[in-house]
Amino acid sequence: MKKTDLNPTENSVPLKARTQIIALLNQVIADLADLYSQTKQAHWNVRGKNFYALHKLFDDVAESAEAHWDDVAERAVQLGGYARGTVRMAAGASQLPEWPADLADEAAFVKAVTERFAITANSIRLGIQACAELGDADSADLLTEISRELDKSLWQLEASQ
Repeated sequence: MKKTDLNPTENSVPLKARTQIIALLNQVIADLADLYSQTKQAHWNVRGKNFYALHKLFDDVAESAEAHWDDVAERAVQLGGYARGTVRMAAGASQLPEWPADLADEAAFVKAVTERFAITANSIRLGIQACAELGDADSADLLTEISRELDKSLWQLEASQ
């Protein structure tokens, strides 16, 4: 079996819908993985008078990005798909812009992390709608849970600007 073929399943979500949802879930895996790694990059490298607060904030919000990888990957496999979750796979598929290597101050770090959380959260919200339209309430529910957590992290980041 090629990794692009679907595994057999008795799941009642129609084959065409499963194919689209699996692609969507793999996009979420890529975006969450990249969001996590970029947020940890900020966590490690931020400097300034608010270092400790931002260091802790970035670590906390990174966890909200990382917490659901396994659930999303397992959902893709439950639908008969192949989870594409290695670092290299994620880097090649992520919708996020590359992390800027030349950030100089705390405000720039917060802005960059905030922008990436907004991109990911907004994309996941579109995924919720797509899953619902394709008849997969379970995947829509999973993405809704992730959306709530990312929105909370986004709020915390925006409040720190």
